[in-house]
Amino acid sequence: MEKKKIYIRDLQESESKIDLQLMLVAGRDGIDKEIAVGDINRPGLGLAGFFDFFAYDRIQIFGLGETAFMRKLSIERKKEVFTKFFSYDVVCCIFTHNEYPDEMFIEYANSYRVPTFVTTHRTTRFMSLLTHVIEEFFSPVEIVHGTLVDVFGVGVLLLGKSGVGKSECALEMVERGHRLVADDIVEIKKIDESLLMGSGSEILRHHMEIRGLGIINVKDIYGIRSVRNRKRIELVVLLEEWDSTKEYDRLGIDEKKYAILDIDIPFIIVPVRPGRNIPIIIETAALNQRLKKMGIFSARELDSRIQNWIKRESAKSHD
Repeated sequence: MEKKKIYIRDLQESESKIDLQLMLVAGRDGIDKEIAVGDINRPGLGLAGFFDFFAYDRIQIFGLGETAFMRKLSIERKKEVFTKFFSYDVVCCIFTHNEYPDEMFIEYANSYRVPTFVTTHRTTRFMSLLTHVIEEFFSPVEIVHGTLVDVFGVGVLLLGKSGVGKSECALEMVERGHRLVADDIVEIKKIDESLLMGSGSEILRHHMEIRGLGIINVKDIYGIRSVRNRKRIELVVLLEEWDSTKEYDRLGIDEKKYAILDIDIPFIIVPVRPGRNIPIIIETAALNQRLKKMGIFSARELDSRIQNWIKRESAKSHD
């Protein structure tokens, strides 16, 4: 998968709902620099003159402590520190608490093309928000053809060939009180090593294509409670036309997995044929998945009970 490129300008133009409240005060010529490292750094030690191990390739955060320290420096000492600081290829600087850098810092930032921002957020709060935004930027993404539905709080990704009935199934589930996340195109982001978050595209969000009916807006028809913008994917359901020659799982003892972005998600295959109530099967699968997360595995418990019964009966027959 090709690595996604992220630039300083993206921090201001982010489509994320998180408002970083960034105002550019210097270094506009460097706004198109790439952010190669998804980490942040507070340059307190550097400002004190210790530049060993200086993480210059990270976004530099100046809190109240760093700002107050710089104000106490003499002009000569500032020049010495700023000359050393900006001699590195610094990505960008952000001042929190609505604290503005002094004129000398702005001159250096403009000269070295280092974008410098001011935010009204508190330092701790801002670092938390920025980390979340950067993680989303750097998250690996995969686009799949399918439908994502929130069923009893479980994110269920419906897959299958075109025309198998994914959208119609999802529409029935919306009618039953569940929520649509995305139809046709599902954008999946790997947030961390165990979490996949699915969402729809901005253009198609909350819309569905129903053959014979056309394009509908689920939010407009069923209301705001019928949709959500994104949801964690916890179960993958493959809908396929019933094949009488194929052996389908009738016990569910062994869990199948479906790999997306190197994360294994519980996976089931649901054969489709006239007369089968697919929505209620998916509802049951979602509830069953919730039980499994709580450590309750119905199929294995039943199998264990049967095995124990067989052992008891076998023991009786030998008495």
